[in-house]
Amino acid sequence: MKGFLRLLCLACLPSVVIAEVPAPPDIAATSYVLYDFDSRQVLAEKNAMQRVEPASITKIMTAYVAFDELARGHVRLDDQVLISEKAWRTEGSRTFVEVGKRVRFEDLLMGSIVQSGNDATVAIAEHIAGDEAVFAELMNKHAARLGMKDTHYVNSTGLPHPQHYTTAHDVALLSDALIRDFPEDYKRFAVREFTFGHRGAIRQPNRNLLLDMEPGADGIKTGHTEAAGYCLAASSVRDGRRLITVVMGTSGMRERATASKALLDYGFRFYENIALFGADKPVSRVRVWKGEVGELPVGVAETVALSLPRGSGDRLSIDPVVEAQVVAPIAAGQVLGTVTLSVDGKTLRTLPLVALQPVAEGGLLTQMIDTVRLWLDI
Repeated sequence: MKGFLRLLCLACLPSVVIAEVPAPPDIAATSYVLYDFDSRQVLAEKNAMQRVEPASITKIMTAYVAFDELARGHVRLDDQVLISEKAWRTEGSRTFVEVGKRVRFEDLLMGSIVQSGNDATVAIAEHIAGDEAVFAELMNKHAARLGMKDTHYVNSTGLPHPQHYTTAHDVALLSDALIRDFPEDYKRFAVREFTFGHRGAIRQPNRNLLLDMEPGADGIKTGHTEAAGYCLAASSVRDGRRLITVVMGTSGMRERATASKALLDYGFRFYENIALFGADKPVSRVRVWKGEVGELPVGVAETVALSLPRGSGDRLSIDPVVEAQVVAPIAAGQVLGTVTLSVDGKTLRTLPLVALQPVAEGGLLTQMIDTVRLWLDI
């Protein structure tokens, strides 16, 4: 199922634009994306493909790589990580790790995720890959695999570099992957504060103000440099439905949070999700030739969610097209055509139409009769 869903990448899906939905709020940002997690549809966007400096939003990918390494057993949460001088000297926001000391890998993760500590982040990179530049190569490999075509990483922290860039679109893809692939690890992004320190505890709050402004908010990451402005990738769940926002280049900490909340309010208010298809919900039945049965249920094997303007679900059209005569044997999941979803004549998505169950060849008599019927086109 994961492979099927990955094909429905953000880049492949159109924004849903139907007349009765009002325009999205006017967001004072360089770029933004409002994205529905279940349907993987863009509900609103501005300059989503424009390359921008990601600042500490970079640390989403650092965490993604770290979670993947944990899942593979290459590192453990209780690893004692030796802090290098490079990590200790890294400028910007800090967890205040000390050079020459050993720190649990889990504490470094929390320092990077909650406190946005650049020193902890570099220590993570060095522990996983031996060197931050090598770790950046891992980051870029994951970015390519996830379809982040306009992203390139040079470091693990987001400190400025001419060749370190991303887009709001790509950050939405990454945020989706983080939540989908590592749901338990993702919970760390909702932690409000983290305390760390060898010489007296140092308590630092999560810089994501949306966690207190939006009841359903559960992450994910802030970013700021002078060039990037104030940025925020965020996610919230209301009534079981998750939306993701990415806001890049606002003027302040509160501005990025209020902009994100405005987009979330818009998405939750004006759109709803409709679950379609599934192995037990055929779109139609088609004639099968030369098979042990004469009809075959066809549809989309996996449940597909579609984001639609509220109240427009009754105008949804589902149009299956079988591309050729269906002749046994047929394997379950075999692609037989397409099914197009549209509202008021506007195509929203076209999906493969597949056999929902196998059909074996029929007996010799059935095959002979159907062969004649196919010849005679009856």
